[in-house]
Amino acid sequence: MSSGRSAHLLKGAWLLWTCQVVLVAGTGSKLWEVPTASYSSQSNRSTSSSAQREPYCQHRHLRDGVRITADIPPRLDGTWVSTRCEVRPGPEFLTRSYTFLPSRQFRALQHYYTDSGCADAAYSLVIRGKLRLRQASWISRGGTEAEHHLSKVGIVVHSPLVMQKLASRLPPVCASLALAQMVPGKPYELYNVRAGRACLTAMGFSMMEMGLIRVENQHHSHGGKIQELFLGDVHTDWTQRTHYRPTGYQQPLQNAMHHIHPCAACALVYRSSEHRAPLLPRTPVAALTLHGHWVSQRCEARPAVLFLTRDFTFDPDTHAWLGVYRHYSDPKCSQPTFTLRASGHYAQGNPSVKVAGATEFVFKVTQVNVTALDEATTKVLNGTRPGNCGPAGGWEVGVGQDLTPTDGCTALGIKLPHKEYELFKMELDHRKNPLLFTGERPTDGSSPDRPQKRPTSFQAPMVLCGGGQTMPSHRYRSGSNSKQFQSAGSGAERLAHLLLLVMGSLLYSWLCVY
Repeated sequence: MSSGRSAHLLKGAWLLWTCQVVLVAGTGSKLWEVPTASYSSQSNRSTSSSAQREPYCQHRHLRDGVRITADIPPRLDGTWVSTRCEVRPGPEFLTRSYTFLPSRQFRALQHYYTDSGCADAAYSLVIRGKLRLRQASWISRGGTEAEHHLSKVGIVVHSPLVMQKLASRLPPVCASLALAQMVPGKPYELYNVRAGRACLTAMGFSMMEMGLIRVENQHHSHGGKIQELFLGDVHTDWTQRTHYRPTGYQQPLQNAMHHIHPCAACALVYRSSEHRAPLLPRTPVAALTLHGHWVSQRCEARPAVLFLTRDFTFDPDTHAWLGVYRHYSDPKCSQPTFTLRASGHYAQGNPSVKVAGATEFVFKVTQVNVTALDEATTKVLNGTRPGNCGPAGGWEVGVGQDLTPTDGCTALGIKLPHKEYELFKMELDHRKNPLLFTGERPTDGSSPDRPQKRPTSFQAPMVLCGGGQTMPSHRYRSGSNSKQFQSAGSGAERLAHLLLLVMGSLLYSWLCVY
């Protein structure tokens, strides 16, 4: 997707949320969007036939008697820690420990590693500053915008080899650090209020994640509580990350006092310091076995106002795949807008040389079906050019349309067939249940359609729902010998981007110009 088109789509999103005040006033809601009803198996389902076909384990926490609420504005006091080795685009491997004080000051520890298991520490950053909460986000519903001000950033390097690499990376302006004489374990200052940010920029360092914040509380039926802190997403393009204003989220940190049990990483990260980076225990790599039915654990947020759940079914015997992306207009995933179903084939490649334990895949999608679930989405789809997006003028609420005869939908950015380059990884959770990580989508909404654009980080993990469903043979062309497959996420996200643009423009013309 070109930068011009991205900017145009973002403008549409802004128009949509500029009119949010009018809509909120009309419904009697407040600007701060506080969930009034918790998740439950009843409240999160409608009586429509499409909702009744939801898989039994969709949103697994519903089965476990978990009620989720959000603090708006968020209450941040306390220490929040990583629950596993985190992978950022690049790739970068790190753990985080962030402490927020009632005085609005914060102290953040970021520990970086040379390996994807966070067992070999490279260096640690200690970041101090102040955070000011602003207003509820007009772009990312359910989130709160914030401003941060750094006062000091220090670094402690943990090995001579890492010192040499940093010395070659940092600009001459950092010579005051005496990089050639750096000593492992000794703290050095990278930034203070009197110095410039050249050293931080050269390292790709940014705390722009503080620009978007959400706190969720999981209330378990047995009385337990888990608190999660969602901070803004990090741009997948290294050159954009230092000034990117987040509209999505990273994997959450958990409150050190209210976290999942058992969590070996939580305790190690909590007890860490810049001088003593947590070394996570080496765990055996889980064998990558795709067979079965995999679903989202929660309502997932994506950059540019996307809320969705994912539902994958794989059949390794035929290399076939079916994916269902359910899109919503709210962070609770309670207000459906459309569902996208995609199918195709896949081929498993080599182990990744960039992310140990991950495996490369090539995907190809051959069929896409879209179902509009509200009037606004239906009107948008009926306004597309005849022959370019399914049957012209034939869209109805709740009735799916096959985009295969029109080779996709050019207006929505869906082209069939379509190939993408993916990255998968599998881990075990604290209960030894498998988790499936799929590649993170490009922040700009483009497609990883070349090997050079293959992801180096991951989306939220999915859980195994069961042994899988028998994949209907009629979904696949019997004569196909293709061993390629495509994760249709980018097509679904481009659809949502365009819907936001058009609906934003419609809302602007209907509500804002009068």
